[in-house]
Amino acid sequence: MSYIQGNLALDPKRKPNPQQRVKIKETTKVVYRNSSLPAQEKMLYLFTVVLCVIVAGVIIWRFAAIYQMNANILKMQGEIREIQAQNSALKQEVEKLQSPDRLKEEAVRLGFNLQDVKQGEVVAQSTKAKSGTTSTATSGKSTKAASKP
Repeated sequence: MSYIQGNLALDPKRKPNPQQRVKIKETTKVVYRNSSLPAQEKMLYLFTVVLCVIVAGVIIWRFAAIYQMNANILKMQGEIREIQAQNSALKQEVEKLQSPDRLKEEAVRLGFNLQDVKQGEVVAQSTKAKSGTTSTATSGKSTKAASKP
């Protein structure tokens, strides 16, 4: 009569027996370790890593060289702009100094006398032509010939 209205707590079979000991069966598990990598495979991995490092180094070195070239190009372009500005200023000064009116004033200031109006026109035309050293040389000769008092 251990079963009373669905309650099995009164079942005498379920009472713990202090004399019985619980035995636990221990099992040992054998672990097999894989052997280490062979030397050839280790060398292959090492060679691959070294090759990757060398390729990365070459790529970085090339990018550094390209960066340096771009920096030099920008520096030279700045210098070119500066020299072009100086050239344009010098060209303006040359044109101002070669103007016929200024040359006549300078000739008068230095004491040269123009004896003939045609000689003055030759000097003015030769300075306007700007055809090289020959016209400058002839204008210098005609100025000196015209300037004798």
